[in-house]
Amino acid sequence: MTGDEIFQLFAYLLPAVVTGVVAFYFFRLHTRNEEGRRRYLLHKDSQKNTLPIRLQAYERMALFLERISIPSLVVRVGPKSTNKNEYENLLIKSIENEFDHNLSQQIYMTDDCWNIIKAAKSATIQIIRKAGMSESETSDKFREDILNASLDKASPSATALSYVKKEIGDLW
Repeated sequence: MTGDEIFQLFAYLLPAVVTGVVAFYFFRLHTRNEEGRRRYLLHKDSQKNTLPIRLQAYERMALFLERISIPSLVVRVGPKSTNKNEYENLLIKSIENEFDHNLSQQIYMTDDCWNIIKAAKSATIQIIRKAGMSESETSDKFREDILNASLDKASPSATALSYVKKEIGDLW
């Protein structure tokens, strides 16, 4: 082959190679866009199905936080005897049972939210235990001590509930 023939061959091959590279580039770009579109549609469909379940989980945890708030708890769970220690244990057991009943909801919420809810539960139990160290001898007096202790500061349940509401707002 002469130099002229090689040049002519190169002149024929160059447009074909350039066209092939451009076609490959556009095909790859199209494939990526299609994959992104499919992922978006799949995510949209799954979110449409999971959003009601997530909202229900947040609702249940809001109900849990309302039920363990000190005023609500002492009204709902009355003493069965005059023994202060029995009433203290009854209140704590009630909180633990409520929490155990809602354990599965953690899979539908963020770790931060779940940890704040656990912290609210622990802080509420801590308030009850602290009030249990008081000089009160009867369960009714102990009930008053718990309510008085909770009036001085913000309720752990209220703080956690505001975080839950904020997180629900972030879902939209």
